[in-house]
Amino acid sequence: MRLCATGSVRRAPLVAPGRPTWRTICVMSARWLSVLLVAFAVMGVAAPSAAVADSTDAATTQAYLQTNYTLMRYFIAHIPAAKAEIANVLAGVRRECPLAASGSPENVDSEQLSNEVVGTMVTNVVQHNLPATLSAIRATASLHWSNGALTKSIHAYLAKAKSLTTLAMPDLCGDVKAWAASGFKTLPASTASFDPHFLSWWVAPGDQPTALRHYESAQDATLAHRTTKLEEKWTQFEANEVEVWGEIMNALVLQP
Repeated sequence: MRLCATGSVRRAPLVAPGRPTWRTICVMSARWLSVLLVAFAVMGVAAPSAAVADSTDAATTQAYLQTNYTLMRYFIAHIPAAKAEIANVLAGVRRECPLAASGSPENVDSEQLSNEVVGTMVTNVVQHNLPATLSAIRATASLHWSNGALTKSIHAYLAKAKSLTTLAMPDLCGDVKAWAASGFKTLPASTASFDPHFLSWWVAPGDQPTALRHYESAQDATLAHRTTKLEEKWTQFEANEVEVWGEIMNALVLQP
């Protein structure tokens, strides 16, 4: 349930007769840059610099990391509630549609309904925690970095998270019963519609692309580390809930 660094490109030296080597080019470029800087200083014009961008990126990174940390603290504090919400899905299946898929085959359709089981668990938790999630999205949606790839990565994550909040919890029992009523020949349209959306939008709370490290202060790095520890706790919670997924599948007699 979780969501870029750039590497340097090493080029071969220019060694053709009569042409400058890469070392000469570097020296010439450095001298030319020095001349430009002096000229800018004399003219009273600000020299092109990454300082302003770096300052803005640092402030943006700090704002993002603080929001991300706040969100993760919220979700970790609400793990007991999330466990109860997922347990309610299991209780609902046992109450409303036990053995509903009894005699069903193991095929593409059963796999899609298995995905719907996961989606029911996830959307149940998401729908019960909308205010905190939407607040974090609103606080970070307008943030931009000079690193376009980083901005694109974070905005893509936020777009998925926001889309996930719009996904209603499916009628799992109704969909399994409809499949059974067709003799396990035809999936209901609701399942066919839900699955691709859920699988493309499914992200966990919290996202810290590695490119953020370039703009982190020592204090930011400490906060990011604390957030990572919280994300690990959430990942462990998700791993533990796989057991409940298995209990739901068994209650339905649904093949994965």
